[in-house]
Amino acid sequence: MPLKVKQQMGLYLADAIVLLGTLFATLTVRFGNSWPRSFTDYLSGFLIATCIHIAIYYFGELYEPLPRLGARALLPRVSGITGVAILVDASLALATGYYLMPRGNLILWGFIASIGITLNRRMLRQLLISVHGEPRVLLAGKYEDILLASRHLETPETEIKLVGECTNILTLAESVQNANATHVLLMSPGGLEAIYPQILGELESNGIGVFQRIGASDTLMGLKRSRQIAGMPFTAIQTHTLTNAKARFKRLIELTYLLIAFLPILFLACLVGVYVRFTAGRNIIYQQKRIGKYGTSFVMLKFRTMPIDAEKNTGVVKAEIGDNRIIPKLEWVRKTRLDEIPQFLNVLKGEMSIIGPRPERPDLTAKYEMEIPGYGRRHDLPPGITGLAQVKGRYHTDPSYKLGHDLQYLVNWSPILDIQIIFQTIWIVLARRL
Repeated sequence: MPLKVKQQMGLYLADAIVLLGTLFATLTVRFGNSWPRSFTDYLSGFLIATCIHIAIYYFGELYEPLPRLGARALLPRVSGITGVAILVDASLALATGYYLMPRGNLILWGFIASIGITLNRRMLRQLLISVHGEPRVLLAGKYEDILLASRHLETPETEIKLVGECTNILTLAESVQNANATHVLLMSPGGLEAIYPQILGELESNGIGVFQRIGASDTLMGLKRSRQIAGMPFTAIQTHTLTNAKARFKRLIELTYLLIAFLPILFLACLVGVYVRFTAGRNIIYQQKRIGKYGTSFVMLKFRTMPIDAEKNTGVVKAEIGDNRIIPKLEWVRKTRLDEIPQFLNVLKGEMSIIGPRPERPDLTAKYEMEIPGYGRRHDLPPGITGLAQVKGRYHTDPSYKLGHDLQYLVNWSPILDIQIIFQTIWIVLARRL
């Protein structure tokens, strides 16, 4: 079993012990030996509450690998996620009339459990340091920036081992290997541009943590979060944006949306399908190979709005505004994006998301990846029926500009952002805007 999986399983078990232990402890403190209900009754409620909290901790990313360098304060984060779990407990009780625990114990349990969950992660972090040693840091950037940073790292209270320096950013991967470093601190502006995406991807695949020092200009551009390392502000750099927990949470939410909207989508699909059949003839579904998550290909479905042999003479070309290949009576179907309705089947199969970067054809993807640095990063998630680039840009917006929107979506993803994009998409459909 991989070490990462063992750590996660250990945390699951430790958290379950803390949650169940604190539940019975608060019950005993309040009632002594005279419990209002039987042990079996309380045990079933406590087990349900424990499962709810662990599930919410998972989607809150509390089971992701713990950072050995630049870790943020855990207790505020754990307390916030525990607060969400407490609200779920209370909502379940109000909806069903079944209380998982005595009402008076709920807040006290949440407070004590937050401390216990935080302590579990602190102990695991100390265990990782004792097993793997202190973080081994390599400084990269201009000589004067490296010199200043090394003075900060040499203070006695800093549990970091400085193992090397690199003033030529293009040789960073080699320097990291020679120094056997576990982390890289980019101390000068422009370092990230030089190593992204190839060198950064290589470092990440080898488990090397990369941090970029935050300057005044970064803060002025709106960067809010930082990690403190030896008294210096940094931001963690990753080639992938969403953790597995976030991606699965997004998938769960979108399946819920599909369940709620199933009948309206089915009704609309039937209406559009019948219209396309009588307008364009047989073969109303157009199948086209597109690039999906992690660069894998899949067959995307659409209602056909062009003749079957539309690309016979032109080959693979990107559709443009006023494209004369579009069947005239189906132009409104394309403008309102109703031709995309069959892609909800791709969403059910897990090949697409409701919201995400739009999938491109393999040949166009290969072209953009050669021309636009970092284009492949938009494949961190299954592609979407709609997305931030579609509601903020236009059909003809340059791919490099669309990439900026796509990456902003991946970095800032939240359920609220998805809801905003859904409503903006509905407005675009109603306005019939390209």
